[in-house]
Amino acid sequence: MAPSGPRSIKRGCQRVLYWIPVLFIALIVAWSYYAYVLQLCIESIEDTGEKVVYLLAYHVIFVMFVWAYWKTIFTPPMNPLKEFQLSHSDKELLEREDRGESQQEILRRIATDLPIYTRTNSGAIRFCERCQLLKPDRCHHCSVCDKCILKMDHHCPWVNNCVGFSNYKFFMLFLAYSLLYCLFITATDLQYFIKFWTRGLPDTQAKFHILFLFFSASMFSVSLASLFIYHCWLVCKNRSTLEAVRAPAFRHGTDKNGFSLGFSKNLRQVFGDEVKYWPVPVFSSLGDGCSFPTCLVNLDPEHVVLEGRQFPSKPLRESQSRLLSSAPSWSDSEGTTNKDKKGASNPVMTIENEA
Repeated sequence: MAPSGPRSIKRGCQRVLYWIPVLFIALIVAWSYYAYVLQLCIESIEDTGEKVVYLLAYHVIFVMFVWAYWKTIFTPPMNPLKEFQLSHSDKELLEREDRGESQQEILRRIATDLPIYTRTNSGAIRFCERCQLLKPDRCHHCSVCDKCILKMDHHCPWVNNCVGFSNYKFFMLFLAYSLLYCLFITATDLQYFIKFWTRGLPDTQAKFHILFLFFSASMFSVSLASLFIYHCWLVCKNRSTLEAVRAPAFRHGTDKNGFSLGFSKNLRQVFGDEVKYWPVPVFSSLGDGCSFPTCLVNLDPEHVVLEGRQFPSKPLRESQSRLLSSAPSWSDSEGTTNKDKKGASNPVMTIENEA
């Protein structure tokens, strides 16, 4: 029991340190609010109409930006359901086996009742020894959170949270609104930034806030734009950051497009079916995070019909079934459409690989 004290203190100190990047962002945003609203709009802009329009537009963008950032930070990452955790008897059986192949046989038997199609690069069942569970597809263990996170994208220090299935939409909106926030400040501050250099501004402290506000907003715009464009590309390809670095492995091998269903369906999987909810930081993603439709047609040999029973025994959720059964989007290739017809008789997978 003695070592637990130092470990708990170290863990507590780490948790405090993890909030430093968030505090830094909060201070930057608070200063930008003061500089824009008070120093620029109220103190420097003389035209009342321009002042009102700037303040109204600014506060709409500011509220959406803060709302999305808050949801990204404080939405808890989703963990695998209890069906993926080993039972007490399975744990004992696994511990008694010394050989890796015997352990894999046990894990393969358990996996037949679960919608698991991804494997390790060596073809083994993905098992987390730390959490004692079979990893669902696209699930990874986060060393910072010390948990398995559903559809883990990455652990982001700027939000002190794992970005995954439960908050990936919020993260995308956070990037979008923060980029819009910086671009709006840069555009509306530009003419007063020029006046600073042409000595068109009165000699007050406001002009220094206007100067640094333009510099900081324009620099953040560049970094945010690159990050936002990259994640838009990931959404269109239905990949996470981890899957972009290392392609997911299936029984037939690695396939970087294994989860891609076409542009429209990939977009709806993250943002939902109803377009009116897309710009709002409320959860509307499709599925449960534990199982995902794939574009594969080759059945996993471990999920075939056995004794008149179809595996996996737990079907995909209704929202995921809609992704599989809905008509191909305008961007789906012609070859995919033809292969869909060939695979229509397959009760488990009905979508062909677009790659």
